[in-house]
Amino acid sequence: MVRPLVMRCGALGDMVLVTALIQQLHARFGMPVDVITSGGWARPLLAPRQGVGEIHLLRSRRTPYWLDREQQALVRRLRSRGAGPAWYCDGGGHGRSLLARAGITDDLVCDTRDLPWLPGEHFVERWLRMAALTPRALEPPPPPPPARAANAVLDLTDAERQACAAWLAQRGLAGRRLIAFQAGNKRTTRGLLRRRASNTKYWPETHWGEVIRAVRAAAPDAALLLLGVREERSLNEDIARAAGVDGLHNVAGELPIPVLLPLLALCHSLITVDTGPAHVAAALGCPTITLFGVADPRRFRPGGVSTPAVVLTGTVGGKPGMLGIGPATVIDAWRRAAPP
Repeated sequence: MVRPLVMRCGALGDMVLVTALIQQLHARFGMPVDVITSGGWARPLLAPRQGVGEIHLLRSRRTPYWLDREQQALVRRLRSRGAGPAWYCDGGGHGRSLLARAGITDDLVCDTRDLPWLPGEHFVERWLRMAALTPRALEPPPPPPPARAANAVLDLTDAERQACAAWLAQRGLAGRRLIAFQAGNKRTTRGLLRRRASNTKYWPETHWGEVIRAVRAAAPDAALLLLGVREERSLNEDIARAAGVDGLHNVAGELPIPVLLPLLALCHSLITVDTGPAHVAAALGCPTITLFGVADPRRFRPGGVSTPAVVLTGTVGGKPGMLGIGPATVIDAWRRAAPP
């Protein structure tokens, strides 16, 4: 039988959540699951995980097929592996035709768009329901997957733990208690105005500064880490100036996936906006305080249904808004979830 195939092209947090589907299909079919996805970080995130087979990367699903050599190469690779069962998990329908071009017919595909959402359903719960679906062409159908908690789980490798240990030693942080903050998100890196209306995950630098001062007072010996990609470094610098505390490390741009994952697993806690590292940390068992804006926390709770994550929401003008969350609320939630 040809190995199962999952197509999901999403952001970091989306791909953390879809690991639940991959692991269930691996358990159900007893073979690795191949993945079509996007993003340069996707391979180091997924390749070392249990149950993951070959990873196919796509930079664009919207470019016309005849103009995109990468899409054409993907179709050739899929044809060479043979037509087998596939689970299409992108709600927009982009790239779905590539499966047909590769000879993976509709009766071999379970499409997320054919599965109605249940009230209050989390994405991980949805992916577990997807894992129980069987393409019509599979006869007889394999047994249903075993029951499991509706949480993503990231298993770390020894190589990742060693890479993190080396980074901590280089930074002079080995053996220290670590408390992390993630203030930026992908909208932060687009354009010069952080406060623009489209950045629904913006939380003021002065608010972050107040929270960091409270954390420093409660944990005077901890190393405080400002996470992020390279483009978020200036945001972290502004937050550091607003906080005005010692022992605050701006490590934006320094943490590739093989270091970020074990680092978050070691952290005492993470305070973050609703973004990818929140899902990573929660899936790894790190107490995570997450500020939500307009997204539905029932659907996007970090890591799944019962991870060690606390979700905070606010309203602005009667509508959901991150700016409606006050620093005191965040500080209190952190003290309750992760006593210093």
